[in-house]
Amino acid sequence: MDSVDARFDSDARRRALRALTIPDSIDQERIERWVAERGIVVTTGQQPGLLGGPLYSLYKGISAVRLAERLEGLLERPVLPVFWVASEDHDWDEADHTYLIDTANELIRLQASDPGHAHRALHRIALGEESADVVEQAAANLPSTDFSAPYIDQLREAYKPGATLADGFAEVLSSLLAPLGMCFADAASPAVKEISGPLLLAELDRAEAHESLLREDADKLEGAGFSPQVPILEGAVNLFLEGPEGRERIYRNGNDFELRRSHESMSAAAVRERVEADSLALSPNVLLRPVVESTIFPVISYVAGPGEAAYYAQIKRLFEAHGLMMPVIYPRHAVTVVEAKIRKKLDKFGLDVERLQRPLHEIMSDFAREEVPDGVQRALDELKTSVARGSDDLLEAATGIDPTLKGPITNARNSALAAFQAAERKIIQSVKRENEVASNQLEITQRHLFPDGQPQERMLAPSYYLARYGNDFVTSLVEGFAVDLVEETE
Repeated sequence: MDSVDARFDSDARRRALRALTIPDSIDQERIERWVAERGIVVTTGQQPGLLGGPLYSLYKGISAVRLAERLEGLLERPVLPVFWVASEDHDWDEADHTYLIDTANELIRLQASDPGHAHRALHRIALGEESADVVEQAAANLPSTDFSAPYIDQLREAYKPGATLADGFAEVLSSLLAPLGMCFADAASPAVKEISGPLLLAELDRAEAHESLLREDADKLEGAGFSPQVPILEGAVNLFLEGPEGRERIYRNGNDFELRRSHESMSAAAVRERVEADSLALSPNVLLRPVVESTIFPVISYVAGPGEAAYYAQIKRLFEAHGLMMPVIYPRHAVTVVEAKIRKKLDKFGLDVERLQRPLHEIMSDFAREEVPDGVQRALDELKTSVARGSDDLLEAATGIDPTLKGPITNARNSALAAFQAAERKIIQSVKRENEVASNQLEITQRHLFPDGQPQERMLAPSYYLARYGNDFVTSLVEGFAVDLVEETE
């Protein structure tokens, strides 16, 4: 706290506010108190995604809201939750699609058309006319409820032609999180670039020294048996520069720099000239981005997903190299939503959520094995036990006559047991065929909880649940996301 307060006086806090989109749910009196009473922020963030991105983007936001509430009471000063929209990201292939479950319980992939701007930052790529088709496809596959029509209308507006994935993502999440007091920061906003510009240029000047310390820490992690989440590449600077070939990683080349995809070499002065012409041209990589956030805002804690928490282990000294203290990392809540109709199926089959993480054929085999009639299973077990015991008796008696008989008798036993195991598999397959309805129900259940074999929160868009339950879905998450903190006692 002392480190944050030393860097952020009232003027610095007012400057930070310029980089925020502040929702109507926060009145001016609270903002003034945030400045006057040494307010701080809890941040989280995510790259833009189609239809609001995967569920965990929403979970990160609600986790940050709840943590900010808890810290405000604990620290007795205003705490604002802030969602960082990583609109400078350039991975179109990762951001251009999402999934939902349709009314027939099928998994549907929705994908925006590639506009042909490979490697451009997402905030620079306008959606084409085809984006309207994606929203209409979502509308056609979601149920008609009291909540669905307004929500679909919002998606139509958010992802209309001419908007960007970043615009749509921010609008959808803002509609869900702004009523909870969530502020938003766009990585490519003029205010963010104005405040962070000096830090980015300082990183350019210290690129070699910072690469060295990051490599040292990565080596320490590997020495301790951990794999660094972000590889430290030889000569790579923690910055990207946009040019004719899109957003490119900057590499050191002697005293100069180079962009390897476009085969362009330039001096530090040339990089600065490009930034003067376009303040959005220079941007941080994944390791430097948290440092940028803490430069702009008085960050006390960051709400991270598992991967992010891992790479924060690599950057403590990068914070220190820029005169900052790394914020406390708080893990986001992870949730598997189990609707009542899915809970009924789990209860019917006596399954818990964890067991459905396995491949369906394994689940069905276990289920079929449990469904084999007791008389059949008992007879099989007794037969296998009898063969094993009789073989042992025969082996003991026969090897006393001729030790070379051990091999043939052992082979005969193994062949017999293998035949009975094959018979058991055929019995199980017959049970599976007899339980086709149960198999379909288990497949649907698994598709809802682990679509395509992945955690639900990493695959499905919020659309599925918002169309069915409206804002009650968000309310239930807020109520369920308790924040546990360990308080120091004397």
